[in-house]
Amino acid sequence: MRIKFFLSVSVIILGLAAGIYFFRPHTFHGTVIQSPERSFDFTLTSAQGDVSPSDFRGKIVLLYFGYTFCPDVCPGTLGNVAQALRDLGAKADEVQLIMVSLDPERDTPEKLAEYMDHFHPSFIGVTGSKEQLDEVASLYGVYYQKTEGSSATGYLIDHTATLLVLDREGYLKLVFPFGVTAKEIADDLKYMLRQ
Repeated sequence: MRIKFFLSVSVIILGLAAGIYFFRPHTFHGTVIQSPERSFDFTLTSAQGDVSPSDFRGKIVLLYFGYTFCPDVCPGTLGNVAQALRDLGAKADEVQLIMVSLDPERDTPEKLAEYMDHFHPSFIGVTGSKEQLDEVASLYGVYYQKTEGSSATGYLIDHTATLLVLDREGYLKLVFPFGVTAKEIADDLKYMLRQ
């Protein structure tokens, strides 16, 4: 009789502990947009043709603004996203990264495809005219400015280094700051993919 009682109590305690663990609220690593609105759609050119964020409704879209000659910030962020997708395993197919180039002078669609492929085969790089890129950057609150310098690449581009996350319906849900780790990205994406 006592053994049945202790077994029953043990099962109840384990069940409660598991429930608390699996149903606890998620603490996001990125900044949550409290009143998300549908993201601004745009169409820019990739090596495979025109691309719009709305082409990927049903997937989580990671939107990043950068350029292929970026010496540090862009490769660090793209590398972290690539690692996060590897950590997601098969679920990575439900996430699409699009990098909008801020350097239309040097970043051709082909150059972007080659660059993005160094990080992850699913990554897409898009570009357009300076006017198109100015408009898209403005819609998403992205600052960028060409700076002349002594760089071996001729010039650099100062730019906002955040990673924007659009949910499956195209709403801007989350903003990751520069320096977010692969584990933090993966944690937040895993949670969003369960929604």
